[in-house]
Amino acid sequence: VQLQASGGGLVQAGGSLRLSCKASSRTFDSDVMAWFRQAPGKEREFVAAIIWSGGVNYADFVKGRFTISRDNRENAIFLQMNSLKPEDTAVYYCAARRGSRLAVVDHEYDSWGQGTQVTVSS
Repeated sequence: VQLQASGGGLVQAGGSLRLSCKASSRTFDSDVMAWFRQAPGKEREFVAAIIWSGGVNYADFVKGRFTISRDNRENAIFLQMNSLKPEDTAVYYCAARRGSRLAVVDHEYDSWGQGTQVTVSS
């Protein structure tokens, strides 16, 4: 499946952004889609995941600030990011995997989007 991420940009601390990721197809309701991010000089880290039939998982550092959602008709997922902090600055990637487990490690995901830059100024 091909993934296309968008919605990144420059925002001040405390602001909000909404990322989108559209998948070219969805074969099974059990497929999982997720957001990861990678800051300069750091490893890629898990942000949030969602399964098409329901169920979400979040990294502890985004709980209460970020919300992942989906639109099954559009084969798309979204990441609403509120109360952004400078440490949220990173390239955000969407990813997809077969299977129903909300995996938090990147090597368990089969497909990746191109990434969208999020920059939060202090």
